[in-house]
Amino acid sequence: MADWISRDRVIGFRLAAHNLTARLDEDRLIDAAGRCGVQDSPPGSALLALHARVVGVTRERLAAAIGREKSLLQTWCMRGAPFSFPTVDAPVFTTGVLPADEQAMRHLIPGVEQAVDSLGMSLSEAVELTAAEIREVLTGRALAITELGAEVAQRIASELPSWQRERWEQEGPYAAGQPLGEAVVHFCLRILTLRQLVCFAPRTGNKAPFVLVDEWLGGPLPQVDPATARAELLRRYLHCYGPSTRADFAAWLGLRARDVAPWWNLVEDELAQVEFAGKAWMLAEDLGALRSAAMPSGVRLLPPRDPYTQLRDRHTVVDPDRHRAIWKTIGEPGAVLVDGEIAGSWRPHKGGRKLTLTISTFGPVTGRNSRLLQEEAEQLAPLRGASAVDVRLQSYGADA
Repeated sequence: MADWISRDRVIGFRLAAHNLTARLDEDRLIDAAGRCGVQDSPPGSALLALHARVVGVTRERLAAAIGREKSLLQTWCMRGAPFSFPTVDAPVFTTGVLPADEQAMRHLIPGVEQAVDSLGMSLSEAVELTAAEIREVLTGRALAITELGAEVAQRIASELPSWQRERWEQEGPYAAGQPLGEAVVHFCLRILTLRQLVCFAPRTGNKAPFVLVDEWLGGPLPQVDPATARAELLRRYLHCYGPSTRADFAAWLGLRARDVAPWWNLVEDELAQVEFAGKAWMLAEDLGALRSAAMPSGVRLLPPRDPYTQLRDRHTVVDPDRHRAIWKTIGEPGAVLVDGEIAGSWRPHKGGRKLTLTISTFGPVTGRNSRLLQEEAEQLAPLRGASAVDVRLQSYGADA
């Protein structure tokens, strides 16, 4: 019979796996990023997520890891979103994410199906057309997606039959004035990042330019068997989000539950079944840590789309009637973590060199935790380019 696991054990286990019970030493930045990758949308979220996990994180330290040291790599990853992860772990977060077939690939990239179908081509064919031209365009250069897409699409157009070229060059449904072919190239870049052809260079202003991976790193990434990479990705997911299910893993990855057999089947003999909101699975080697896990004390200010809040069983950590306060499609706030519980949300507003943080909680906060939230807010100021911070603590339903 499967073990029954309490909610507090699950939350305590996950928070420890996410390094949110105690901050790691400052030399463990790369380790923290490698747990399950760190999403960087909206831009700056990765910096705040790492700050919540590692002592002494600064903008300069993260910029050095990405730019000068290249110990962190930036690219599109799970769910087609931009992530940072250790360069040494790149095969896990590229090859390990790459869908196994055409239908799974289409699901990973919402919106692409309509475009390629109207062109009478498969997504795989569109990806190959883009791959054939991108090296010629990008060699020795760093280009933002708009410029890169326009140049590659123009080169592809010259190779298409006349009926296809006419449709390729017509305005598409995705952005005013954008030819359909450019949009297709944009979609295909999400697959080419997973094929280790391109990645992001550090942001310049509001743009994240693309570069060739082998030029950026001074050589190609190591080639790892897809099965090996997929198995390791699933292990990392279960270590951070277990106990879990195929459906939740699929949603985190950006696929349908029926498409994750190429991942799940590889580690089935490493899994243990537990009872938690129904049947769920985790790594058997983590059962001891799960059974002994406890809720932590202390506070954290987690950014929008923090790795922890990217879990798919949101009802485990927040009552369903409060989900809209934490997860929004547009204008998503950060989450307030107090003694292991998501206790509310926070929003920043910067005026000049002053950062104002409005922290809205679901209930009263003790004097001790109020002081800790003030201290956390003060640490965020320099990360947001501010020299002073004003904290406004309120409860939901109160006037700001």
